[in-house]
Amino acid sequence: MRLRILFVLMGLVASAQPAAAQQRPLVTEDPETIGPGLVLVEAGLDWSNDIFFPVSGLRGDLLRLPTLGLSVGVGSIVEIQIDGGLYNRLAISERRPGPLAHMVTAQGASTSSVEDLVVGTKIRLLAETPQRAAVGLRFATKLPNAGNESGLGLDTTDFYVSALVAKTIQSLRVVGNLGLGILADPTRGDRQNDVLLYGISFARAVAQGTEVVGEFNGRASLREGDPLPGSENRALMRLGGRYTRGPARADAALLVGMTSRDPSIGFTVGVTYVFK
Repeated sequence: MRLRILFVLMGLVASAQPAAAQQRPLVTEDPETIGPGLVLVEAGLDWSNDIFFPVSGLRGDLLRLPTLGLSVGVGSIVEIQIDGGLYNRLAISERRPGPLAHMVTAQGASTSSVEDLVVGTKIRLLAETPQRAAVGLRFATKLPNAGNESGLGLDTTDFYVSALVAKTIQSLRVVGNLGLGILADPTRGDRQNDVLLYGISFARAVAQGTEVVGEFNGRASLREGDPLPGSENRALMRLGGRYTRGPARADAALLVGMTSRDPSIGFTVGVTYVFK
């Protein structure tokens, strides 16, 4: 599957259409779909400083290259999404005790792995009108491509469902997400933790084809007491911009972590193309 995504990125040469409903560099999902018969391909690079993996006990600087996304409009209100990455590398700055630290095979100053694959479906329930916001639902499953031997993965399968709303007010687009994540315990096969998923983002047009964008996105454990390993609270703030020209869009954003597990700072850059 990962190779197929890469081939799509390298080989799509069909007639282009104007870009629509893209996410990068944001992760808060817009309820609008890309449209029937359209294919959206995105690729990027992320770098995060001082990120912590509590399950493996590893801390360091994380490089993700490339991050890949594929969205296919299978109808006027339905979109299929596949997201992942081919190479994650952590430059290890610290090793702490962790529930699965004994399983990490990396002995040097770095470790690497592929990224977990996320397969999702987005459905627009209500189109936006002057009187109401657009409303949608998104269902997604995370597949355990990244192994816990690298210290970067959990070898668990998780499920997510979120309600999506969005409204455009003049040149400002505001999007909100609220949902539930069911996260498996990587240390035991008979436990799970439910987390609240949330996100709010904005995109403000400042010139022809140019937008300033930002968001606050994360999750919060719903378990009484300490969360299970790998399901701790996380939150990330992004602020950046996008430039669209024809079927292509370039983007960049600064990342700021809100918890001790998130990166202290980081950045992401990427491109998006839409084809018919």
